[in-house]
Amino acid sequence: MAALVSLGLFTHRAMAQDGQPTPGPAGQHDADSEEQMQALLSQLEALKASYAQEVRRLRELDMQVQALQSRLGGRVAAMPAAQAPAAQAAAAVAAPSPPADAVAAGNVESAGQAGTAQEAEQARSQALRSVEDVKQQQSALFNRRLSVEAGLSYARYDRKQLTLNGFLALDAIFLGNIGIENVESDSATLSLAARWGLTPRLTLNAEVPWIERKTVYQKGGAGGSAAAIAQESSSGGGLGDMSLSANVKLFAERERWPETVLTAGITAPTGREPYGVDWKVIERDDDDFIRFAVPGRQPTGNGVWQANVGLSMVKTADPAILFANVGYIYSRRASFDDLDSNPDTINPGDVKLGNVFYAGAGLAFAFNERTSLSLSYSGRFSARAKTRYRGGEWMKVIGSDGNAGTLNLGMTYAINRRATLVTQLGVGLSPDAPDFSLTFKLPYAF
Repeated sequence: MAALVSLGLFTHRAMAQDGQPTPGPAGQHDADSEEQMQALLSQLEALKASYAQEVRRLRELDMQVQALQSRLGGRVAAMPAAQAPAAQAAAAVAAPSPPADAVAAGNVESAGQAGTAQEAEQARSQALRSVEDVKQQQSALFNRRLSVEAGLSYARYDRKQLTLNGFLALDAIFLGNIGIENVESDSATLSLAARWGLTPRLTLNAEVPWIERKTVYQKGGAGGSAAAIAQESSSGGGLGDMSLSANVKLFAERERWPETVLTAGITAPTGREPYGVDWKVIERDDDDFIRFAVPGRQPTGNGVWQANVGLSMVKTADPAILFANVGYIYSRRASFDDLDSNPDTINPGDVKLGNVFYAGAGLAFAFNERTSLSLSYSGRFSARAKTRYRGGEWMKVIGSDGNAGTLNLGMTYAINRRATLVTQLGVGLSPDAPDFSLTFKLPYAF
C-alpha cells in the first residue's frame, strides 16, 4: 500500500513538471509492439527477397549439375521413375511453403526457367541438343536406339590440261599442235543410312548410296587443227558401293580427355566397276591410233572390297566443340575380265588400288539449343594404284595417286526433338579434290 502511494506521488510530480499527462503502462506497451511489428515486417521483406534469389540460384545450379553429369556420363542421366515421386515428396516435406509474395516474385523474375523436375530435364536436353547433333556427324551418338538418315550431295569437278605436241625451234618458237583437254563432271549421290545402338558403347551403321554422274570431255586440236575442239559427254547412274561399320566408344568425355570412338567397317563392290567399260571412239588416226575416246557409261563404284579403321575424338569447351579424326582404308586386290580401254581388244588382269590415309580436324560453335556452325579441314592421301595383265608384271598407274584437301563449312539445325537438318559446303583446296561440294542430311531418331 505504501508503494502504491509513493508511485502515485511520483507520477503526480512528473505531470506537474512536464505540464502534460504521462502515458501509463498500457500506452507504453502499444508503442513497443508497433516498433517490434515494423522490425518484423522489415525482416520479412528482406527474407522474401533473399528467398526468391536463392530459389533462382538453386534452379540454375541444378541445371548446371545435371548438364555436367550427362556430359561426364556420355548420355543423358535421368532419375529413375520409382525414385522421382519419393524425392519430390521428401523435398516437399522438408522445405516449408514459401510466402505468396516470394513465390510471385520468383515466378516473375525466373520466367522461362525450369520450375519442375520435368521442365528442368527438358531445358537441359534442349541445351545439349546442338552438342549431340555435332557428335552425331563427327562420330556417333550412343543414347539413341535407332536413327535413319537421308542424304543428298552434289559435287563438281573441272579439270583442264594443256597438251603440246611438237618441239621448240631456236628455244623460242613452238612448232606443232597445241591441244587443250577439259573434263567437267557433275555427280549427285542420294544415300540412305541407318544406325542402331545395341549398347551404350556400341552402334552399328549401314549405308546404301545411289549415284548419278554426267561427264563432259573436251579435246583441242581435233583433226590436226589447233583451233578445232571436239566435245562428247557420257552419263550413267545406279547403285553405289554399300558399306557396313561399327562404332565403339573407347573413352567417355572427361575434364581433360575427349570422347574417343573407334570405327571399323567394310565397303562391298556393289556398284558398277570402272573396268571393262565399252569406250566410244571419237577420233582415230590413219594408223588406228585412238586420239580421242570416251567411256560409254559412267562407273558408280570402285569394283574392289575395302576395309577401313578410324579414330574420332570430340571435346566440348563451351561454347565451342572441338573434333578430329584419323583413319586408314585398305583396298583388296581384284581380278577383272578386261582392263584395256581399247574397245577392239580384251586384256584380263588384276587391279590393286592404292590405300588411303585420311585425317581431319575442326571446331563447331553451339549458338543456342537448336543451331550450331562448324568449320573443318579434311584431307585424303591416296597411294598409286597398280595393274597387272594376266601373265605380266605389276605396273604402277601414273597419275593415280592423289592429295585431296577440302575446307568444310557446316551448319546443323534441330527441326524438332527427333529430326535435324545438316548442311555442309566443301571447297576444294587441291587439284585432286572436287571444286566444291554441297551436302544435305536429315537424320531422324526414333
